[in-house]
Order: sequence, then C-alpha cells, then structure tokens
Amino acid sequence: MLSTMKKTCVLVALGVVLAATTAQGSEGRKNLQVFNDVAASINRYDRLTIFDDVNIGVKDGVVTLTGEVTLPLKRDDIEKRVAKIDGVQAVRNRITVLPVSPFDDQLRVRLARSIYGNYNFWNYGGANPSIHIVVENGHVTLAGIVNSELDRRLAESTATQFGVMSLKNELKTDAEMKEALERL
Repeated sequence: MLSTMKKTCVLVALGVVLAATTAQGSEGRKNLQVFNDVAASINRYDRLTIFDDVNIGVKDGVVTLTGEVTLPLKRDDIEKRVAKIDGVQAVRNRITVLPVSPFDDQLRVRLARSIYGNYNFWNYGGANPSIHIVVENGHVTLAGIVNSELDRRLAESTATQFGVMSLKNELKTDAEMKEALERL
C-alpha cells in the first residue's frame, strides 16, 4: 500500500490531508474519498512537472489547493479538473504561480540533473517522480516522499551544491507517511 501511497501523494502534503480527515464516521470517509479522487486527477495532469508542487486539503467537500506551479495555465487547469470531481462542493484555489526567471529555470534544470542523475535517486523517477524541486528567486524547496532519512539528507546535500539562496527540505520519509496513515 505504501508504494501506491507514494505515487498518489507525491504532490500532496500529508499534514493537510490529516487535518481534512479528522472528522469521525462517514464524513471523514467522504473527505478521504474526495481527497483520493482529487489526488488521482492531479497526478494524471500531464502538464505537471517535478518543478511544480500542489497540496490538497478537503473538508466537507470543499477542496483547498495550495502550492506553486510554473505557469498560470497549470493553476487554472488544475482548478477546473478538481471542480468536476464528484463530491467537490467548492474549490479554493490558492496555488501561486512562480515568477518567470531564466536564472530559476537554469537552477531547476541543474538541480534536477544532479538529483535524478544520481543513481541513489533513480528509483524516484518515472511517471510520477516523487521528488519535486520548487525554485523561486533562487530559493529552493524540495518536496515529496523518499524512502529514508538518508535519502532526504542526500537530496538536501545534493541541492546545496549550486549556491542556492536558501533551501527548505520538506521531503517526507516512507516511515513518516506510514505513521501518519496509521493515525487516520
């Protein structure tokens, strides 16, 4: 189940999910089902890349989208996709669009090549890569899911080699994900 969860939650901050599903009984299950449907829809969106990060919150059928994307089109398309999902009562789209910056674009590519070019991270690539690299004005955030604390630290170390302005490591480990799921 965890490998499926890794694919489903690549774009999702689990803390938001936990807050959205704390309701007891059928309402909590409804929120969780809407969350799963929204996550699946976003993961199938073919314009989303490793340079985008979208987080989902669901409460009483109201979906809150946060995160960052590289193009306004992506933000708008995601909102439209989510609004069509059964059980979604309303969408609060708080996704921000990253500023256009040739420097940031170059930094994104260098970081992606360094991380995904490292054989330690080859298993994180594929159709839904699980490490996302968000760059805004030289400030980098790593988001997603990795297998271990060692992989989290290695990704952080790899990303700091490029003289980034700052680095925020929001990568979660499988163990943290499993623990959070058990609390559900």
